[in-house]
Amino acid sequence: MSDAKTKTEGAYKAGDGAYVFDVDALQGLMAGPGYAETFGPVVEGELTQVGVMTLPAGQTSEPHTHPNEQWIYVLKGELHATVDGQESDVGPGHLIYIPADTVHSVTVSPDGDCHFFTAKDLRSGIAGTKFEG
Repeated sequence: MSDAKTKTEGAYKAGDGAYVFDVDALQGLMAGPGYAETFGPVVEGELTQVGVMTLPAGQTSEPHTHPNEQWIYVLKGELHATVDGQESDVGPGHLIYIPADTVHSVTVSPDGDCHFFTAKDLRSGIAGTKFEG
């Protein structure tokens, strides 16, 4: 891991010679402390952070927000997503867009873990804040 400062503690910093990452070899981190059991490695560039995450079967991310917009591309597994009150069933090949400061949550099918690629801008770290509304 680079000594460069990241927005997310435990994330890897891209750039300055670090341009290619073997995701399977990277150490993961908890990306939803206090609201989700989401776990995986995170890499941060200058303007964007990305992660390859896993949310276990049957788990729910509590409704939460973050100041950065987010994209989620489902690689494996099925989930039910709620973004700003709009509900959708989502599976492999589906892409979810979450605007900044928008309440959202997901529930993973009990049939298997959900693996997804996520990207956020770097206005904030990877984790959000549980919605208490």
